[in-house]
Amino acid sequence: MIKKILFSHVLFLLMLSLNLNAAEFAFKYPRSTVEMELQKVSEHVYYVQGATGVATDNQGFISNATVIIGEKGITIIDGLGSPSLAEQLLSLVRNISDQPVIRVITTHYHADHIYGLQVFEDLGAKIYAPFGVDEYLNSQGAADRIEERRFSLDPWVNENTRLVYPDVLIEESFVINDGDIKLTINYLGKAHSDADLTILVEPDQVFISGDVIFEGRIPFVGDSDSKAWLETLNEMAGKKGIKALVPGHGALATDPLQAIKLTRDYLAYLRLHLGEGVEEMMSFDELYDSIDWAPFENLPAFELGNRINAYQVFLALEKELLDN
Repeated sequence: MIKKILFSHVLFLLMLSLNLNAAEFAFKYPRSTVEMELQKVSEHVYYVQGATGVATDNQGFISNATVIIGEKGITIIDGLGSPSLAEQLLSLVRNISDQPVIRVITTHYHADHIYGLQVFEDLGAKIYAPFGVDEYLNSQGAADRIEERRFSLDPWVNENTRLVYPDVLIEESFVINDGDIKLTINYLGKAHSDADLTILVEPDQVFISGDVIFEGRIPFVGDSDSKAWLETLNEMAGKKGIKALVPGHGALATDPLQAIKLTRDYLAYLRLHLGEGVEEMMSFDELYDSIDWAPFENLPAFELGNRINAYQVFLALEKELLDN
């Protein structure tokens, strides 16, 4: 009986301590009210999962972020879509570790992954990004996008939200040894975006794919190079020993090969069937209506994104045909 009382007392103190840590966290930005859960993936790796939806749904929390806790400090993969979301993530991290956040690695520079970076930069974290994002940061498109989000995601993205320039531009794959863990940063170049990275965490054997993989839903193609993206996925399918995959969007994949297969099959389907119509000089509307979309039409985001994706790939295939 005494043991049970002692155990209950210790458990109560532990829960009280965690709640106090969360309560004492100093929030600087408008508080996000979305549900966010820090889920454990492996000994060193945790992640939060955004909701399925378009960029401005769920207060902008539609993408994933990963937390890696090593001996020397904490590494964050992707900064989420607003400073408010990044602070919410940081408050959850503080419930499990008081280690400093020493680096943030951005898999790519799309808005839903980067507008929270300033929270970590202000803590002194070093920001890593793939070579090529500097062109985006200096573009009119980047300026227009953040201005639009200051309207559509107000107050969580507002006049105090800024574009964060990376401290380190990654031009080739390399390894970071961080005490008891090793991070292999794979530079992909242009695939899903103008510049993409993936990260392998060892010894946990957790693979973090960014938006090169969309789990359980059709991907956002946008301005991607679908040919290079597909080639990248074919190479990934040959990787062995991966125990879990954290995608840029969607749930943790404990069957990484299956997760790779869905995105790969979708891109291959687009390129095959649209390519046949492009070679026959069909108009996009005629071609789109002639394709059987049944293999993908029940997936989340199909209604929102498939026609847009198809049109982007159609234009790219036309260009490829002209270039050849």
